[in-house]
Amino acid sequence: MKKITELTAELAAPVIAEQGCTLWDVEYVKEAGTWYLRVLLDKEGGVDILDCEAISRKLSDLLDEADPIEGSYTLEVGSAGAERALKRPADFQRYLGSPVLVKLYRNQDGSKEFAGTLHAYDASSGDVTVTVGGTEKTFAKKDVALVRLRVEF
Repeated sequence: MKKITELTAELAAPVIAEQGCTLWDVEYVKEAGTWYLRVLLDKEGGVDILDCEAISRKLSDLLDEADPIEGSYTLEVGSAGAERALKRPADFQRYLGSPVLVKLYRNQDGSKEFAGTLHAYDASSGDVTVTVGGTEKTFAKKDVALVRLRVEF
């Protein structure tokens, strides 16, 4: 049986493409006792509320018809955001040279967060290399809790 996120991604793909958007991620998470099915979008020039509304309406009908989730949940369709999390190897490759924030599970060199520029990503190991203050730091996949884009002002 397919995961809820995989099935949702398959159902959503044509609807998202029809709206001129691309699928960034699908999350199925429980927060404060409520289940959320989040569909995160990307689009050249940015995702707007009309994109989210159109996709949400059509996807909601498709999910009602397929009924892949037992129990109640809240469907949220939105933009992946300017400070989106990087998860897949293609995400890291796409954003090489971009400002990122790396969050670690445990302190390393006195900190759990490192802001810098994404320098390299090793697809075979999942290791991430970031230039922080002119110094390259490589973080092992097992130590990294999150890597997300960082907006600089």
